[in-house]
Amino acid sequence: MGLEEWIVELWNTHAGTWGYLILFCWSVLEGELGLIFAGLATHDGHMNLFLAIFVAGLGGFVGDQIYFYIGRLNKKNLRNVLSSQRRKFALAHILLKKYGWPIIFIQRYMYGMRTIIPMSIGLTRYSALKFAIINLLSAWVWAAITIVFVWYFGEVIWEIVGWLKSHPYLLIPLAIVLGGGILYYFQYKTKRRS
Repeated sequence: MGLEEWIVELWNTHAGTWGYLILFCWSVLEGELGLIFAGLATHDGHMNLFLAIFVAGLGGFVGDQIYFYIGRLNKKNLRNVLSSQRRKFALAHILLKKYGWPIIFIQRYMYGMRTIIPMSIGLTRYSALKFAIINLLSAWVWAAITIVFVWYFGEVIWEIVGWLKSHPYLLIPLAIVLGGGILYYFQYKTKRRS
């Protein structure tokens, strides 16, 4: 049994028992991949769609609340420990001042800023209650978008996985092209901002 079959078998066997707990923990730790697995599990009938969205959103909410309170309760230590991230913290403050609460709503989709923004907001006097409410709504929207998309296109996704399994020689060039493209993009963006 290959690694893929083992993961799928493990998920199918335990999705009903441990799937929601795994999904919650994965979502706390920033888990888009966990949302994809949850979408496939809901498509295959191993998880309930609405419960998966609820649990994943709750996990995403808890993760960002942790980052917020790291900023709120450790202001002096955080500034010293994360001095290499000063530019990102400054950018997060500018974005919060310029756009207000919508930046809290969309920060989950901002590469490289997802943990910085909640910590940065925690460093300010921004209302903890307001942050929590916006964060919770944002987390449920984030979970719903990904899980519903994968649930709806589950059959197509499984067909693509099956096709790639029967053409494994394409995985290496595809990984090189995708990985190289992603690295080039972020290197280029980083150098332009420096």
